[in-house]
Amino acid sequence: MIYNKDIALQTAELLLKIKAVKLSPKDLFTWASGIQSPIYCDNRITLSYPEIRTYIRQNFVRSIQESNFEPEAIAGVATGGIAQGALIAQELGLPFAYVRSEKKEHGLSNQIEGEVRQGQRIVVVEDLISTGGSSLNAVQALRAAGCNIKGMVAIFSYNLLKAEKAFKDADCALITLTDFDHLLLKALEVGYIAESDIKILQEFKNSLR
Repeated sequence: MIYNKDIALQTAELLLKIKAVKLSPKDLFTWASGIQSPIYCDNRITLSYPEIRTYIRQNFVRSIQESNFEPEAIAGVATGGIAQGALIAQELGLPFAYVRSEKKEHGLSNQIEGEVRQGQRIVVVEDLISTGGSSLNAVQALRAAGCNIKGMVAIFSYNLLKAEKAFKDADCALITLTDFDHLLLKALEVGYIAESDIKILQEFKNSLR
């Protein structure tokens, strides 16, 4: 679910401006999974721009405050959600922890770094939602530790039906600042892409269902 349509378009414009999101319908990017994609998203770049970092943090905080989440702590998903989560926790004056993709193979073998408590209401922070698999893996780890997951917030979502179903099945609410559809609207408006590119980009998204 988009937090706010105007904010979705503004966030999309900011991501395009600093090239945190790149669209290239004809010269494809290769994802870590090997998928050939006309879109590449690296929201970590937002941390290098104080005004944009602040904008994202403030709207994350507003989206949490205007929901019924009422968190007692914030948890970031490693690695992209760690810095964003820490900024949100600082703004809200709440404890912070983060969740690895899997347990460490040394030391205390922790998957969750930081202190969480049984029954604690937690909002999880992510930078990007694709299929939802890695994000919901963090939710599962926190629930296994006895936490009460109120929902997840993220900067961007590809709007994949697979992710929508995964979050529904996991009974985890998801709020994003922007998404694939609003990104295309803004990219077309500012002349970043042509009308003829929309079909290519939409077909790519549909192919990932």
